[in-house]
Amino acid sequence: MRVVVQRCKRAEVTVNNRSIGRIDEGLMLLVGVTHEDTEQDAKYLAEKIAGLRIFEDETGKMNLSVLETDGQILSVSQFTLYGDCRKGKRPNFMAAARPEQAEPLYDKFNDLLRAQGLHVETGAFGEMMDVSLTNWGPVTLVIDSK
Repeated sequence: MRVVVQRCKRAEVTVNNRSIGRIDEGLMLLVGVTHEDTEQDAKYLAEKIAGLRIFEDETGKMNLSVLETDGQILSVSQFTLYGDCRKGKRPNFMAAARPEQAEPLYDKFNDLLRAQGLHVETGAFGEMMDVSLTNWGPVTLVIDSK
């Protein structure tokens, strides 16, 4: 699994001009799944992200996690994270897992975040979505489970 983590002041996802997920301060996650991924990958990433110390403490150091700041999460499925652009001009998405494999693992990942006490909003799997955010910092990280 691959997750792009963005610390944000606010984030929202809409489908057909209707807001389906919105958060204030917290993390915007773009989540991709590949063929070899298992629940262990989802567990590893959920624990890593929940404890990731990228929020500033009282001295201005990135020393606090989203859990410690009572932040929220907006998680959006993003198969294009596994786009291969090495050949030609059109990305190849063969490394992305098929929806019947990816969706249950994406749902499990979100459930594991919730089980740690986090408020998690989501996009709509497989839908065309508009995603907006105010990146805070900016802070953007890419985390792979492998």
